[in-house]
Amino acid sequence: MNIKSLAVNGLVAALYIAVSFVIQPFGFTNVQFRVSEMFNHLIVFNKKFIYGIVLGVFLTNLFFSPMVAYDLVFGVGQSIVALLVTLFSMRFIKGIWARMAFNTIVFTFTMFIIAFELNLAFGMPFLFTWLTTAAGELAVMIVGAPIMYAVNKRVNFNKMMETPVSISKHKVISQKD
Repeated sequence: MNIKSLAVNGLVAALYIAVSFVIQPFGFTNVQFRVSEMFNHLIVFNKKFIYGIVLGVFLTNLFFSPMVAYDLVFGVGQSIVALLVTLFSMRFIKGIWARMAFNTIVFTFTMFIIAFELNLAFGMPFLFTWLTTAAGELAVMIVGAPIMYAVNKRVNFNKMMETPVSISKHKVISQKD
């Protein structure tokens, strides 16, 4: 990973944490309405965003979760599983909108991992908790898709991760007077 990718992933993690902090009371309940989850859509623009997303989830759960140990295992694990499934699928799914739709479905479905976590930690009923956490995730991912698409049109996420071209790789032509 180059310095530029590292810096961009650091910014993604910081944004994830900042947005999570603002909505903190709604991000750790049985509804899991965590607005910062919209950053999961970054993965469809460039696979290198996985590091910033996972770091953001990890640090958010470390700093703000009322059940740190559980969330560091299950919350981060759910994100990694969903991101990797989306990454794998991108070989077969073309187009940003199709990829974001698939990503939304994957993140919504894998909320069963969070439901299992809440069942273990607090004895919440698994199926009902899966339904409520999935509904919250679905809402955030659906609302987040057009937002991330619009932001991409402005800043070009894929270009943010490109390796800068080295001058030494190009032939320099000098002009003589």
